[in-house]
Amino acid sequence: MNDLAQSIFVDYCSTKPIPMGRLAFINRKIAFEYTAEFLELGLELSPFKLPLKPGVHFSVDTVFEGLFGIFNDSLPDGWGRMLLDRKLRNQGIFPDNLTPLNRLRYVGTGGMGALQYRPIIPTSTSKEKIELDQLSEECSQFELKEEDQFIDVLIRLNGSSAGARPKILVSIDPDTQMIRASDNRHHRTHHDWIIKFRSSIDPKDMGSIEYAYHLMAVAAGVRVPEARLFNSKHCSGYFGVRRFDREEKKFLHSHTLSGLLHADHRIPSLDYESVMKATIFLTKNVAEQKKQFRNIAFNIFAHNRDDHSKNFSFLMDEKGIWSVSPAYDLTFSSGPGGEHCTTLMGNGRSPGTPELLKLASVSHINHKDALEIIDQVKSAVSQWKTFAKEAGVEKISTQMMQKKLSSIK
Repeated sequence: MNDLAQSIFVDYCSTKPIPMGRLAFINRKIAFEYTAEFLELGLELSPFKLPLKPGVHFSVDTVFEGLFGIFNDSLPDGWGRMLLDRKLRNQGIFPDNLTPLNRLRYVGTGGMGALQYRPIIPTSTSKEKIELDQLSEECSQFELKEEDQFIDVLIRLNGSSAGARPKILVSIDPDTQMIRASDNRHHRTHHDWIIKFRSSIDPKDMGSIEYAYHLMAVAAGVRVPEARLFNSKHCSGYFGVRRFDREEKKFLHSHTLSGLLHADHRIPSLDYESVMKATIFLTKNVAEQKKQFRNIAFNIFAHNRDDHSKNFSFLMDEKGIWSVSPAYDLTFSSGPGGEHCTTLMGNGRSPGTPELLKLASVSHINHKDALEIIDQVKSAVSQWKTFAKEAGVEKISTQMMQKKLSSIK
């Protein structure tokens, strides 16, 4: 890559690619313009920050280097960004010189959700069987020893997934259970999963902890993706979830709360009241509001304090109907300074039932329904030791977390 992209094209892909518009640099700012074809569809993919109107749009916010949040959602961060930056340095390219448009070209057709970008910067492909233990070791060597011989494989398998922990996007054959790199083409049924590996600072039973949280969320009535604990000879297992942005042969448009509101997920900046307001505005559906309230209650009682704006997403179908996505990244976490990333009615240190009931009230959720949801979640969390044992969580982790969970009222 010898030059920086001055413009790229964006396609919306549900069952087939449809030209959505063009991103371009104009006077050192990033501009976007919808195509006439897409305007006729009437699909409002990002209603808060990128209204469906003709003409050239500029973002008034600088939180994503001037990029609209809908497109920033396509970019990898954390682990995925580190992979690409390391590869660029090996090629003699200074990563800070790369524009958001060039990073989207690396995403190309391999991103999350229903948006694709062209012209793409091609990457290597492979249909070889994936061995999880081997790949986990390669991730560790890359992270700790800066071993770069695995970088092309890791970039290919990362896609545009977000988060700090190493993860891969793969396809699992439903008959043979063979694991291969995801094939993001249309006109095929997708059996795509995200599988996570532990980072250098995670406990050895990290996969089991997250799987135990999955079991606990199911018991709490939280809508979560299908999940598994993949076997390992080196640890208690690797946690994996089926991708919820793929449905048979369709791609579903997904949008994080961070992208919708231009809220930087790296800085605590939201209260759960804003989460509920966005949910009400988008879905206009009481059932979806209650679903989100249950997600919030689970975060509170399960001590999931890494509840930043990128860990809430919405899905939109081809008819323009929004829904709350299945909950994800549910695990025990302490958050910045021991507080929730997202406060609950102003309380980030020790929120509980009183604050949840206040949230229900301002969100027009019936008091009786709110109490029922809270009781279901608390009942599930009270069974933590049972779920931890089933998932293979180590005794010391189980006891440490139990102490924290028991203190939340």
